[in-house]
Amino acid sequence: MTQELIANMLGVRREGVTEAAGKLQKLGVIDYCRGHITVLDRSKLEALSCECYAVVKRESDRLLPLHMSDLAKAETPQTCSNH
Repeated sequence: MTQELIANMLGVRREGVTEAAGKLQKLGVIDYCRGHITVLDRSKLEALSCECYAVVKRESDRLLPLHMSDLAKAETPQTCSNH
């Protein structure tokens, strides 16, 4: 998933996504490399997000028949060699 795609989905500038992803990576919350985002510390990521996260998560879980964590388990993790 590219930063441009994330920016378009959120309705923000790509530079804002770049800055946010960089901060989250420095905090050890995510790893972002060549369009692949890996959440390293979900509880910390949730703590850093706004209060609307819980509302969005609850609705997503209700509306999506297959939970996103089930999809993540099915995928093979990708590693980035430039770190």
